Amino acid sequence: MMKQMTSRNRLGFALILGAFSALGPFTIDMYLPSFPEIAQQFGTKASLVQLSLTACLIGLGVGQLIMGSLSDVYGRRKPLLISMIIYLLASFTCAVAPNIYFLIASRFIEGFAASGGIVIARAIVRDVYSGQELTKFFSLLMLISNIAPLLAPVAGSGIISFTTWVGVFIVLGVIGILLVLIATWQLHETLPREARVSNNTMQLLMNFQTLFRDRQFIGYALAQGIMIGGIFAYVSGTPFIYQKIYGASPQLFAVLFGSNGISLILGSQVVGRFAHIISERRFLLLGLLLSGLTSSTVLVVVLLHGPLFSLVIPLFFFVASIGMTSTASFPLAMESQSHIAGSASALLGLLPFLLGSITSPLVGVAGEYSAIPMGVILISASFLALCAYFFLVRRPTVGVIADSHQLGL
Repeated sequence: MMKQMTSRNRLGFALILGAFSALGPFTIDMYLPSFPEIAQQFGTKASLVQLSLTACLIGLGVGQLIMGSLSDVYGRRKPLLISMIIYLLASFTCAVAPNIYFLIASRFIEGFAASGGIVIARAIVRDVYSGQELTKFFSLLMLISNIAPLLAPVAGSGIISFTTWVGVFIVLGVIGILLVLIATWQLHETLPREARVSNNTMQLLMNFQTLFRDRQFIGYALAQGIMIGGIFAYVSGTPFIYQKIYGASPQLFAVLFGSNGISLILGSQVVGRFAHIISERRFLLLGLLLSGLTSSTVLVVVLLHGPLFSLVIPLFFFVASIGMTSTASFPLAMESQSHIAGSASALLGLLPFLLGSITSPLVGVAGEYSAIPMGVILISASFLALCAYFFLVRRPTVGVIADSHQLGL
């Protein structure tokens, strides 16, 4: 069936799934240039505006856990369609928020609904592909979905240049309508009835128990989750750091922030392009080492109050390391989980947003004019991700040691 796709059909399939995967970055990044404006309009502190991002991240994390499990029971298409309908309604609700607390609650629902697109798109990939084909297709999917962080803040700043932050959420609602149409007319079911798990709460819990007992799966999940959780400190902190500390305009902020979409693409495509030469596991380690080096540089720059370019450059390569680690860790974690791909994808998706919901508000603890918390969080995330790799993935068993020597790790 789909395993025999032509190159043209494969690209079209990736574009469809990429549209749903990109919903996360658009939901998170598109309103970032509006942070100072939202704070001013509601007469609130930066930390409360950042809490709206935290609420969205919690929704994205918890939602993936639920929607991924439901997709193992009811198939991929129906839960995806329902989540997109909820998403468009929640986006329009954000647009009419009368105060910051209503916005925070609406952002949670919006994030919860957006999670369906992210987790189910990844589960569909595992339904259709395996082995190196899984890595190559996931790399193609990342290429498409990683364009979103490049476009979203630029689009957001463009919108607020001629209207208010409300316009951002109206546009997100329109995107939700388009995705409902795509899910209805373009997406076919990829999980046959005989491959679905029973509608049994205990069985679903046992699926997660199985995943938690898989030491290597948890190692890959933690390495990926901690790294992406760390980058949300960057996502939450840079709107204030670039605009308040360095005096960047919303348009310049959008360009600087959006340029990191390029670094995400570079990091992910290096893995996909050379997967047949260099193992995914080696790419994962290389990405983690790169993140350690660049996050250390970021911390030094913020401690010394370096100029803007000296902060932007290491952040560019830090984000590239995220592209490498995410693209390499996903197929490694999912390869042996075909029978519960939805639950596995959900757990992989939960950890980054759960950790991101913790790191996002911590960036603002020292106020709008300090970048030190962001630097500390980035280097801490890099260190903890390396620990997850060495203590869980690269465990000292005979087979793994032999494999590590063969790979030169």
